[in-house]
Amino acid sequence: MGLNINHFMPLVALASVTVAATPAQAALAVGATAPAVSTPAVIAGKQFPFHLADALKKGPVVLYFFPAAFTSGCTIEAHDFSDATAQFSALGATVIGLSHDPIDKLSRFSVTECRNKFAVGVASSAIIDAYKVKLPIISMSDRTSFVIAPDGKIVFVYSALSAEGHVTKSLAAVKAWRASHPAK
Repeated sequence: MGLNINHFMPLVALASVTVAATPAQAALAVGATAPAVSTPAVIAGKQFPFHLADALKKGPVVLYFFPAAFTSGCTIEAHDFSDATAQFSALGATVIGLSHDPIDKLSRFSVTECRNKFAVGVASSAIIDAYKVKLPIISMSDRTSFVIAPDGKIVFVYSALSAEGHVTKSLAAVKAWRASHPAK
């Protein structure tokens, strides 16, 4: 009896997806200094240059990486961040999502999925590499959220394939940081 390769194709496909969905290396750890980010970004369809250093002057920054605009998980995550934007703002935090997508695609995503409430920017390969959030083989980032304190130190990191938990855990981290650093 011969071996039929077609019986193994679903396993090969599953293995490929699993490898592609697993980060190549662990994201930067809590306590690390956040690498500089200067990139084209967009909010409400309007493009602007985003500089992490400038955003940190205003308070903590929630910098979250997502694989691709308009995919189901990334849309859910954008809606969740959109719903929580007022809570982050009340704590003095800025939210920005980063993806390897081109700026014109992110412009549409900022209006429809981010609901004009927070910025999304281009995650260049260099930014993805600096934050250690690259998916193996492809140039997309994994799904990782960072909370960065105004001093540039990472105070929270959460990586998960699912969009679930990124907003609630990031918000809890900002609240905890704010409790120990009252606004002046």
